[in-house]
Amino acid sequence: MSEFILRLEGLSHSYKDQEVLKDIDLDLKSRERISVLGESGSGKSTLLRCIAGFEKIKQGKIVLGGKTVSDRNSTVPTELRNIGMVVQERALFPHLTVKKNIMFGVENVPNKEDTVDELAHLFKITNLLDKFPAEISGGEQQRVAFARSLAPEPSLLMLDEPFNALDEELREELYSELTKIFDEKNLSVLLVTHDTDEARTLTSRLTRLENGVLGDI
Repeated sequence: MSEFILRLEGLSHSYKDQEVLKDIDLDLKSRERISVLGESGSGKSTLLRCIAGFEKIKQGKIVLGGKTVSDRNSTVPTELRNIGMVVQERALFPHLTVKKNIMFGVENVPNKEDTVDELAHLFKITNLLDKFPAEISGGEQQRVAFARSLAPEPSLLMLDEPFNALDEELREELYSELTKIFDEKNLSVLLVTHDTDEARTLTSRLTRLENGVLGDI
């Protein structure tokens, strides 16, 4: 297997006549954590959507774990990419309990109950497993979203400004806990954010996306 979890080679993408991403190259090694900094509208979310397979790229190549999953001629479906993703909106299923939300995507895994128990313990939500999303706070919902994203043991975890809706105290608490969890699980992480302090806290390498061009800081 390639030492790189993710490789972007000459990735370009546009919406109609507007070019959003321009000839982007990026390597993310196993267990590495990288941030992509940029202002609103800079293309950060589009970059993650391309990597996840939600967008068909116009040019270049996306390689995950040594396997090409996107180029201009073909694309591997999102569900076959083994990527976990957490977004600002949390996107929990309102009709499912916390436990069922975490279990979603690993229903057919034999040790799913153990997986839920472990993640609930890690994210300090064991007492919430029988509640529904509407019955818990925003910070608790975001913990559930993180737990759900890690349940399938993804090779890459992508974070799309998942802390924006949280107050500063909750952010700092989650930063501390997540850093420990990332280390414990040897996770490869790609974070997009506009917050430099957040990027420096959670990742070891910073890049900036500006006018569709990605460069190191």
